Amino acid sequence: MAVDEGVAPAANTSEDGAVHRLKPNAIGLLGVVFMAVATAAPITAMTGNVPFMVSSGNGIGAPASYLVAMVVLAIFSVGFTSMAKHITSTGAFYGFISYGLGRTVGLASGLLATFAYVVFEPALIGIFSTFATGTFKDQTGLDIPWWVFALVMLAVNATGTWFGVSVAEKLLVVLLGTEVTVLAAMAISVALHGGGPHGFTFGPVNPVNAFKGTSAGLGLFFAFWSWVGFESTAMYGEESRDPKKIIPKATMISVLGVGVFYVFVSWMAIIGTGTADAVKVATTNPLDLFFIPTEHYVGHWAVDLMQWLMITGSLACGMAFHNCASRYMYALGREGVLPSLKNTIGRTHAKHGSPHIAGFVQTVISAVLIVAFWATSKDPANALYVLLAILGTMAILVVQAVCSFAVLAYFRTHHPESRHWFKTFTAPLLGGVAMLAVVLLLVSNMSVAAGSESDSLLLKATPWLVALVAATGIGYAQYLKRRSPERYALLGRTVLEETKER
Repeated sequence: MAVDEGVAPAANTSEDGAVHRLKPNAIGLLGVVFMAVATAAPITAMTGNVPFMVSSGNGIGAPASYLVAMVVLAIFSVGFTSMAKHITSTGAFYGFISYGLGRTVGLASGLLATFAYVVFEPALIGIFSTFATGTFKDQTGLDIPWWVFALVMLAVNATGTWFGVSVAEKLLVVLLGTEVTVLAAMAISVALHGGGPHGFTFGPVNPVNAFKGTSAGLGLFFAFWSWVGFESTAMYGEESRDPKKIIPKATMISVLGVGVFYVFVSWMAIIGTGTADAVKVATTNPLDLFFIPTEHYVGHWAVDLMQWLMITGSLACGMAFHNCASRYMYALGREGVLPSLKNTIGRTHAKHGSPHIAGFVQTVISAVLIVAFWATSKDPANALYVLLAILGTMAILVVQAVCSFAVLAYFRTHHPESRHWFKTFTAPLLGGVAMLAVVLLLVSNMSVAAGSESDSLLLKATPWLVALVAATGIGYAQYLKRRSPERYALLGRTVLEETKER
């Protein structure tokens, strides 16, 4: 490991200011891609978001929303990956922004990103528990309380992080592979049959239709929401085999691969149901938007399988977010943002090289949030999932926007010889502006997106909580700058010395 600004490189030992490193060479290109795609949770994004986009957003133009979002995120990723070629750090946004816009903005962004991933895990546990409760009741007749499934997922996530990223990768490959297969089977079957009851039409993928419907802004927001987590590729740099090559490739593969898949699957689901009937079906029984074409073109067995895969897909997503949150905590801890953190969450497992203590802390936080929602009799889907997902999404979108502007500054100040009119200027500028626009879409559509929880105090407090976390980071960084300049100098500066960043 190495740190910047004249601070001595840290060894991988222990008590005396040393930095514990995650296990190197533990994951390859496909592994990083799987971890990133798992955070997007394709089956959850499709069965959970698309029906809502069709019924309350831009109608049959939902696939076009995904097309627009893919283009915007690809542009954002151009600048993001340009920076990833120079900086390899588990802190990802935290490190990137610290180098580009300074330590103060870096710490604020690092806390915001950590906060986002911390609340994403219990959010996914909420939707996982809902899927599991419904599927077990429908297919086995067992009526199991949702909190039982929540405990199961907490245990699985904690175990996966404890034993390291390679173990989580193997499990996610299986879970992700099966959910992608069943969605692809439905979509390909519809395509091979020449479309649904009203034939084959390109209307759903016409970009113009992304801006039509009941609430085009809501539809576009949900499209961007479906990608949350794709940027997690960067935080696996220290554990990957060739980070300077793997992370940029994995990021673009994740954005474009997921994008093409989302567009194709949502398009086929709509025309498989029938463009004239899709809005009505999505409104009256949302999951039928996928179940009807799956049963008609693939078979009833595929519908039963899809229900189980909705469970495993949300499990995979929650596990990936657990890994993300743990690594952000670890990144902040190993730099001694608070001195007590360095030898707690900033430590790695002696055998597995995993952020095991940070993973345990994340499990405890998730458990506390879940208990709080359970104790107040809140619904795991409509409250736990929706409210925490909106909260986390707002935080991470703000960080993505700031990261784009950090790219502009970084190449101007650190690598002027590598500046490129598109890669390091136009793309990050457009990406940053677009991300700010998505944040505005979220703020203006929050109450609609929250549905039955539109009057929730947590929803109303969401923008203020995000602002509070950012302000805490700014305030604490300024405190360190004045009272502990040696600790301030470390903020966001721990990178792999192998990357030769400067």
